[in-house]
Amino acid sequence: MMLRGLLELIWIEVKVFAREPMGAIGTVLIPVVAFMGLGQFTGGALETPRTGGGLHLNLPVFAAVLISINTVLSLVTIISIYREAGILKRLRATPLRSYTILTAHVIVKLLLTAMTLAILLLVGKRYYPAGMHVRVISFTVALMISTVSILSIGFIIASMVPTARFAQPIGSAILYPMLGLSGLFFPISALPPTLHSVASVLPLTYAVSLLNGIWQGDTWSAHFGDVGALIIVFVISTAISTKVFRWE
Repeated sequence: MMLRGLLELIWIEVKVFAREPMGAIGTVLIPVVAFMGLGQFTGGALETPRTGGGLHLNLPVFAAVLISINTVLSLVTIISIYREAGILKRLRATPLRSYTILTAHVIVKLLLTAMTLAILLLVGKRYYPAGMHVRVISFTVALMISTVSILSIGFIIASMVPTARFAQPIGSAILYPMLGLSGLFFPISALPPTLHSVASVLPLTYAVSLLNGIWQGDTWSAHFGDVGALIIVFVISTAISTKVFRWE
C-alpha cells in the first residue's frame, strides 16, 4: 500500500513538472545551455587552461554542479508553492506517511538529475577529445550522491522561505555563493585562511572534489573522504529538517 502510494505520488509529481515550463528551463535547459555555451567559448576544450590568477574550470563538472544546484532550487520552489497553496497540509492528512511524501519529491528530483545529465553527455559528445574514456556510470553515481546531500539542505531552505515568491531568490542567495568557494574555479588551498575554513564545511566543496576526481578517472577509494563528508551533511541536514520543516 505504501509503495503504491509512493509510486502514484511520484507519477503525479512528474506530470506536475512536465506541465510547468519554467521548471524544465531551470532544471534541464540552463545546465545544458551553459555547458554548450562555455564549450563554444573555449573552442571545444573540456577544461579551461589555468591562468596566471589560477582560474581553471572543468566544464563537465561545472555543468553537473549546475544540475545539482538547479535541482535543489526546483525542490525549494515546489515545496514552497505546495505549502502556500495548502497542498502539503492536505497530503499530510492522507494515509501516506510524511517521509513517503518527501521521498517522492527526492526521487523525482533524482530522476530529473539523471535525465539532465544524460542530455548533457549526449550533447557533450562533440566536445569529448578523441579516445577519451568517460566513466558515465561512476560519474552519474557521484552526481546522485552529491545531489542527495545538497537536497537535504534544500528541505531546510524550504522551511526558511516565507512564501513561494521568495523561494528562488533565497535559495539562489544561499547556494550560488558556494560555487566560488567550492574549488570549482580556484584551488581551495589558494583561498585566504578564513574562506578556506568556510569552504571546508560546505557540501559543494566535497561534491566538486568527488565529481572532478571521478571524471578524471580516480578510484572511489581515493574519495572516501568526500563521500563520507557528503553523507555526514545528509545525516545532519535530515535531522535538522525533521525539526524545522513546516507543512503549513
